Amino acid sequence: MKPVYLRPQSMEDRITHYCPGCHHGIIHRLIGEVIDELGIRGKTIGVAPIGCSVFIYAYFKLDFVVTPHGRAPAAATGIKRSLPSDRIVFTYQGDGDLASIGLAEIIHAANRGENITSIFVNNANYGMTGGQLAPTTLLGQITTTSPYGRKIAVDGYPFHIAELMSNFKGVAYSGRFAVYDPKKIISARKAIKTAFKNQMEGKGFSIVELLSNCPINWRVSVSDSIKFVKENMEAEFPLGVFKGGE
Repeated sequence: MKPVYLRPQSMEDRITHYCPGCHHGIIHRLIGEVIDELGIRGKTIGVAPIGCSVFIYAYFKLDFVVTPHGRAPAAATGIKRSLPSDRIVFTYQGDGDLASIGLAEIIHAANRGENITSIFVNNANYGMTGGQLAPTTLLGQITTTSPYGRKIAVDGYPFHIAELMSNFKGVAYSGRFAVYDPKKIISARKAIKTAFKNQMEGKGFSIVELLSNCPINWRVSVSDSIKFVKENMEAEFPLGVFKGGE
């Protein structure tokens, strides 16, 4: 029988370390498919900081740089400026990383219009380090450091990264998507492709925010975690393109 779906050539044939039901695997595959389709595998460099994706280099047939927590945009800036026409550079970051310790890094990279691409995975908590409250944790959401739920008076409001990025003149593209069903996955793939194409065309900074589940730290089943993304996260973080387009 003729296969209908194959592993992207940009990806290694191995099992990931991610928790059961986690959406990182889907997102990885979308990146791999886009890199293959654009024919840029030999010139793409990924940058990943400490977090759930710290071992991402093991799953792609690409060059990768691992950075301290939050510093991926700074490293990506250095790589891209050193090899502006020879390499495609992207960061892969979680919400605890990008929206907290690395917030200054991503804001200034965006404001400078660095010609890089950022893939931002928002699962509303610090996924790798124990499920602590993150800047994107929802109001009322229980985490290991907010056992009574996130409160405005104590923790402030959830941070909206895609909307924030859309305000900078150096940003060519900013959008938020989800990956819990085929229709959403197709839209997310299209966004990732647009972000990479922007870099290839020298348009400036692009960021794709992807809402993701975290069933282990949320302490729910995979099906319930997907329901939480759909009913709760999307209510706080609406999907769509906030700047740029095709």
